[in-house]
Amino acid sequence: MSRELKKNCAGQSRRDFIQLGLGGMMGLGMADLFRLQAALTQAKKTTSKNVNCILIWLDGGPSHYESFDPKPDAPSEIRGEFKSIPTKVPGIHFSEALPKLAAIADKFTVIRSICHKDPNHGGGNHYMMTGMPTPVPVACGAYVTFHPSFGSMVSYDRGLRNGIPTYMSIPEASRSGGPNFLGGEHSPFVIDGYPNNANFKVRDVILPSDISEGRASTRLQLRKSLDQMRRHEDRLAADPAVTFDNFYTQALNLVASPQAQSAFDISKENEKVRETYGRNDFAQRLLMARRLVEVGVSFVTVYYGGWDHHAKIFTAFKGDHVKRLDQGVSALITDLDERGLLDNTLVLMLGEFGRTPKVNKDAGRDHWPGAMSVLTAGAGVPRGHVIGATDPKGYYASENVYRPEDFAASLYTKMGIDHSQVLHTATGRPVQLVNNGRLIKELFA
Repeated sequence: MSRELKKNCAGQSRRDFIQLGLGGMMGLGMADLFRLQAALTQAKKTTSKNVNCILIWLDGGPSHYESFDPKPDAPSEIRGEFKSIPTKVPGIHFSEALPKLAAIADKFTVIRSICHKDPNHGGGNHYMMTGMPTPVPVACGAYVTFHPSFGSMVSYDRGLRNGIPTYMSIPEASRSGGPNFLGGEHSPFVIDGYPNNANFKVRDVILPSDISEGRASTRLQLRKSLDQMRRHEDRLAADPAVTFDNFYTQALNLVASPQAQSAFDISKENEKVRETYGRNDFAQRLLMARRLVEVGVSFVTVYYGGWDHHAKIFTAFKGDHVKRLDQGVSALITDLDERGLLDNTLVLMLGEFGRTPKVNKDAGRDHWPGAMSVLTAGAGVPRGHVIGATDPKGYYASENVYRPEDFAASLYTKMGIDHSQVLHTATGRPVQLVNNGRLIKELFA
C-alpha cells in the first residue's frame, strides 16, 4: 500500500487540516478555504531544518501574575504587590517586575493559555520538556525521562553538524532533558562553570598543552583527558548502547572544530555586548547560547532555577534574580534581532507550571498547572501579540486553551520535524512522538 498522504482536491491532506485544528469542520465556504490555504502556506514558510532553538528553562515554575499576566483588578490576595505596566504594544500589560521585556514587547509573543493537570515538579517538568505526560505519578524531586526531550529529538533528527553536538545545555541539564530510548548519544552536551569569570573555559574540549591535535587523534592516553565530557551520567551508566568510543570521537571532533572553539571562547565577545546582557553568569550563559546557535548548534537549553516561590515571592521578584532575567532575555532577543538571527532562531522561555492565584500565609504562591505564561520569539512567530487568556482572576486558561502536546507539536513543526511520526524503541515498540498535538495556529499566523 502506498504511504503517500491522500490529498483532497484543493491540495490539502487530512493531516494539514488536523494540524490546523480543523479536522472536524464541514461545509467550508470558498473564503474559509482560501483563509485555510493561506494559513497553511504561512505555517510551511516559517518552518525549517535550519531553524535553531534557545529554550530558557525557569525551573520551579515562575508566577504568571508577577510576570506576563498581571491581574490589577483582582482582590489584593490574588493581585499581589506588583502593579501592571504598559508595554511597547498598546493594550498589552506586564508586571512592573519586567520593565525591560515590556519595552521590547513588540519583538515577541506571550502565550497565556497553556495548561495541564500535573502539579508536581517532576511530572510538570517532564510534560513541558517532552510534550508527553508521565505514565505514572512522579515525585516533585524526581529526575525522569519517560519520553525523549525536545533537544534529544532534534539531535536524533539532525545528527552532528560540523562536528558539533546538536544539543547543548547550560549550565546543567533539565531533569527531563534526556533522550530515553533514543540513546545516550542524544543527551545534551553540558557546558558548566561560570562564564562571567575572567578565566572561564569550557571543560574537556581543550587539548592539554603538551599534546598536539595530530597526536591526540591516535593516542589512547588522551582518553583520560577527555572522558569527563559532561552528559547525563546517571543515564549513560544505565545505557549499554552507548560506548566510550562514541564520546571519545565526539570529544576529538569538538577539539578539532574551529567553530566550536570560537563559540566557546566568550572572552572574544565585544565588551559592550557583554555589558548589555549583564555581567552575571545567567546573562553570560544567554550570550553563550547566542554564540552557539550562531555556529549551528540546533538546540540550546539555558537552565535558570530558583522559581519555586512558596514564600516571600514579592521580595524575590524585587531582587537581582528577576532583574537578571529581565535584562538578559531582553538583550538576547534584541541581539538576535539586530544580527538577523531571530528569523531562524526560536526563543522559548517557560517553566513547568504557573503559581496559585491566592497568596499563601508565607507571602508565597504554590504550584498551579491550571495557568502559565510562555514567551515565544523568532522563527516566524508573529511579534507583539498575546495568545489566549486566563479568567479575570488568573485561575485557569480560558481562551484559546492549549496543552503541552500542542506546544510540542508547534515547536517540532517550527524546526521542520514531523510531530505526527512514530518512533520505535530498541525492542521495536512503537511510540508516538506527540499524541494528538495540534498547532498553536497563532504562532504561524
